Amino acid sequence: MELEERSSLRRVPGLTGASTELQDVTEVEYRQLRLERVVLVGVWTSGTAAAADASMVELARLAETAGSEVLDGLVQRRSSPDPATFVGSGKVAELRETVQSTGADTVIADGELSPGQLRQLEEKLKVKVVDRTALILDIFAQHARSREGKAQVELAQLRYFLPRLRGWGESMSRQGGGAGGGAGGGVGTRGPGETKLETDRRRIHQRIAKLRRELEGMKTVRDTQRDRRRRRDVPAVAIAGYTNAGKSSLLNAITDAGVLVEDALFATLDPTTRRWETADGRVATLTDTVGFVRHLPHQLVEAFRSTLEEVGDADLIVHVVDGSDPSALEQIAAVREVIAEIGHDPDEPRPPSRGDDPQRALPTPPELLVVNKVDDADPMALAQLRATLSGAVFVSARTGEGIDLLRRRIAEALPRPEVEVEVVLPYTEGALVARVHTEGEVLSERHVAEGTVLHARVSSELAAAVTEAAVPVAVS
Repeated sequence: MELEERSSLRRVPGLTGASTELQDVTEVEYRQLRLERVVLVGVWTSGTAAAADASMVELARLAETAGSEVLDGLVQRRSSPDPATFVGSGKVAELRETVQSTGADTVIADGELSPGQLRQLEEKLKVKVVDRTALILDIFAQHARSREGKAQVELAQLRYFLPRLRGWGESMSRQGGGAGGGAGGGVGTRGPGETKLETDRRRIHQRIAKLRRELEGMKTVRDTQRDRRRRRDVPAVAIAGYTNAGKSSLLNAITDAGVLVEDALFATLDPTTRRWETADGRVATLTDTVGFVRHLPHQLVEAFRSTLEEVGDADLIVHVVDGSDPSALEQIAAVREVIAEIGHDPDEPRPPSRGDDPQRALPTPPELLVVNKVDDADPMALAQLRATLSGAVFVSARTGEGIDLLRRRIAEALPRPEVEVEVVLPYTEGALVARVHTEGEVLSERHVAEGTVLHARVSSELAAAVTEAAVPVAVS
């Protein structure tokens, strides 16, 4: 039903002539992005040409997910992005010609532009310019459904737009001359444009503070739920991975969760937790988390920190990889980088690293690699992944191939209760017996006249409870 609703609201590209948009391109930060006909531009600073092309292909998929039509793409080889125009004056002229010849109304840059670069490009190209961060934020704004998700996206957008605020047109952002006296340079120096910006900044700061308070309250609820599961010693499994790797499909295949599945980037943002019972009767929770992407905007990592903590606090991370993607190994590295960043508080100094990689110093839960979409992968590429990723499970959520093996591997990787007990519980303690079945691992069970004889592995807290309620009789 959610997929049908989302499709019914899909944007219709190419509707020209009937637009009610204001003509001033500097007003981009005051309205929702309207991406219709776009040209992509990127800067290749390091790595191989194949990696640069893969990044542009991913940017094109992001633009299509946002509802736009990609017309062309340009890549500039530079040692570093140009501080003024991102791509340099020569490439800007070429880009301007491409925009005019294709009739594009938007240019999307494969990187995060500074406010100065954004202003310079819009002045020279005379069309709206959007960077990779704003594009991803727009997709998140479209796909957020829960109250927490919408608040997280709005917080990320406000943090992004705050340093990029400009006046409503060039005339209102200028200061009047004025030759009169006064510390400010005379009468008329402070124009309405500057006053408008100050008002906008103050309102944005107030809104950010309010959203932070709301998210803190939601985080308290989430932490309470997580603590309740911990007290009951229910293992938590987080399904993480690159966007569109098939995490939601995998959760549906394992637990029949009924989560929205769509062949699009960032199709699902709100985490979904489902109860799952292993073959030997143990109970665990599986959580489908938000997908990751290369250069995930730090505003999103900060805003979604409470949600992403589901990954950092899990007992096991099921890392889903798209086996049909040519850059699967690069995607694995990008996901691990974000997972390492989740556990780091940005207000605290990063702990000293062990070795050359500072991310390795951050503790992360154990990881189980799962290569999905094997039915759609190239056989040669799949053979290379099997040789490279030792210990990974190769599955297809669509056909069901390898799902039973995955269930067994997840059950084997789950932490087991540490205390082994053998007690006789009276028949009046049926609720306690049920707790042992739910939270522990029952090795054997039989019934005698005095009660239920249980041989099980349980947590230390539950062991104390069953020992106190046990009947003090000899077990033969």
